[in-house]
Formats: sequence, C-alpha cells, structure tokens
Amino acid sequence: MPRFHVGESLMPETYWTFERLGVIEEFRRIAFTRKYGVQFVNGDGKESRAFIFSEHEPRASAMTWHVERAELDCLLFDTAAKHGADCRDMTRIIDFRLNPSGDNLHEVTLQSPDGSRHLVRTKVLVDASGQQALIANRLGLVNIDPMLKKAAIWGYFSEAERNPPVEPEVTCILHTEDKLAWFWYIPLSDGRVSVGAVGDNDYLLKAGMTPEDRFEWLRARCPGVKKRLERAALTTPLRVAKEFSYTTSQRAGDGWVLVGDAYGFIDPVYSSGVYLALKSGEWAADAIIDGLRNNDVSAQQLGRWTPQFDQGVHWIRKLVHAFYCNEFSFGAFMKQYPHYGQNLTDLLIGKVFEGDPGRIFTDLDPWMEKSKAMGHDCSMTDPMCRKDENVPDAFLC
Repeated sequence: MPRFHVGESLMPETYWTFERLGVIEEFRRIAFTRKYGVQFVNGDGKESRAFIFSEHEPRASAMTWHVERAELDCLLFDTAAKHGADCRDMTRIIDFRLNPSGDNLHEVTLQSPDGSRHLVRTKVLVDASGQQALIANRLGLVNIDPMLKKAAIWGYFSEAERNPPVEPEVTCILHTEDKLAWFWYIPLSDGRVSVGAVGDNDYLLKAGMTPEDRFEWLRARCPGVKKRLERAALTTPLRVAKEFSYTTSQRAGDGWVLVGDAYGFIDPVYSSGVYLALKSGEWAADAIIDGLRNNDVSAQQLGRWTPQFDQGVHWIRKLVHAFYCNEFSFGAFMKQYPHYGQNLTDLLIGKVFEGDPGRIFTDLDPWMEKSKAMGHDCSMTDPMCRKDENVPDAFLC
C-alpha cells in the first residue's frame, strides 16, 4: 500500500459507510476531487444538462468524490490498523483450505515480503480478494453474466479538458457515434483525467488491432471525448480488463463469507462497484460480530444480509442491462413517465436498499419490450430525445 486500482468514481451513497468508518475528515484533508453529479453525452457530442445530486436531495451525501484509488485504499488500510487490525502489507495468499481438520477452523498460508511462510487458522474467513475471487473460483461458484460480456481499455491523460472552476466537476458518460461503445471521463485531483472505453468483449478487443489502436479508433468516433482530449497527452500505458461482470451462486458457508468484487461485479457504467463493496463489507462485518458474540458462524448467520443485498443489486443490474439496450433512453422513457424521476435518481445514487426502488420497472420493462417489437431504436441520438418542459433536464439526451 498504496497500489494502483481502477474504480475512481464513487456513488453518493458511499458517504454513509465512510461516515461510519470515521474517514470523512480524512477525505477532506486529502482533497479528492469533489463529484457533484453525472453528465451524459450522446454520440453526436450533445451534452445533457449536468445532473447535480444536491438538486435531487440536499443532504450530506449529495456530494461525493472522484478518488485516486491507491490513496483511498491506503487510507482504509491504515484506518483498519489504527483501530486494532493486524494489517499485513506486501503479503501474498499462497493457499487456503476450508475446515481441513474438521474442527471448524479454516487455514490460510501467507507469504511475507522476505519469502517466509506463515499458517493462520481462523474461525471466520472473509474473501475480499476482488476479482481474483479466490473462494468462489476454487469452489466453482462464479457465473459470468451472459448479457454483460464487456471489456474496458483505459488510461490517464494530462492537460485534458476540465470544467471551469466555477462549474462543479461531474462524471461524464459519453457514447460513440454508433452507440456500440461508451467512455467514462473522470477528473482526478492530481490534474489528470481517467478515460476508459467500454464495449462488448469481441468488439472492443477485435482481432488484428492492438488495444492502443482500438482505443484511438474509438476515440475518433466519440465526438465528446475527441473534443475533451484534443490537447491531452496519455501519461500511462493503456490497461485492459475483460469479462468482469459476474455473479456467484453461493455467498457464504460455515465460517466464510464473500464481500466486494469477490461476491460479484456488475459494470462500471453507474460507478456502483466501490459502493457495493463497502456495503457488503459493512453488512458482513455486522453479521460476523453478532455471530462471534453468539458462537454462531454458520452459513445462515454469516450470509443473513445477502437476500436484502441481492435485491438491491438486482435493480442496479436491471438498469445496467437497460443502458446497453438500444431501445433504452432516459429522455424517451421519462418523457412518457415523468413521475419516475425520483425513483430513477435513487437508483443512480445508490438508494436501492430501502423503500421500493424497483417500481420503475413496472413500466420500464413493458415499455422496452414494446419498443423492441415495434423495431424502434430509441438510442441516445433518437429524435424522441428532445427538450420537453415536463421532463427534468438531467434525463434528456
């Protein structure tokens, strides 16, 4: 620690877990870029009015952050150590065995920086190994989402276009002209911008083109990104990730539980990854504390929170699936159903574990099916996406 990791744009609802951890003041000290909202840019380069979170609900969590993950993750690591955790940096997991001796203790073999190995025996094993998903892969629990076989190519640019100081910084989601790919555009506190292209795995990593060639090819076909990077310089090698969307068929067992990306990952489009990792870690920790106190670390106890968590994730996943469907458009749908504005906003900021966040799909699902049946491609460049006084600006294409 610190070490590189992607995932720099946070959902507003991350605020409450950070507050519980007591790190909000540290965020202000580090001076991460403040994220005030989201902006969508269509394939023609037409920008929606930036959707500012505080206009939806003015409260403490209405402002969130764009973070350098190396600094954020190191802060959380140091916070754990400060509160008594035995934190081992530069340490590899060589192997693990679930209850090998039949005494309800799991074994983990660690390798220290000097090469020495140590055996740790534990009553509860938490797999927070990210997309390595050590337990899930060992037990064959990983299921790739067949509808989200995506890839990403990304890097970091200096001298890229930023909002003027008088305008709030936002995360931009920008479509290519043919809507077969999209870019994230995330301004960071060190002056650089994280820029990544996302599309179907076979499309983005097409044979015969290097990732660098493909990125430039897509950049030239995305007016919004092309303009913003006109005077920018790539400061890092481009990175590639693929088929990162998956679920797991079992999330807890006797004495073990999955959290974060080891539990599953949806897609980068709505910046839900860090939020869901934090929320799953928080709820798993509560279950573990109660389980140890009551001498019950059964699968049922350690996974008691997963049904509620899965239901919330389900609504985010449905909205992600809708995003990748050509029949979907914020503007067109909200023109017909403006009363779902609050509901849609709740999904975008992460309020999916309370109330009735899925009610929008009562009308969205049949609306999309009807659009498909009519052969209507309601893309973000569609004529239906136009100004209407009954539709909030933030939802117009």
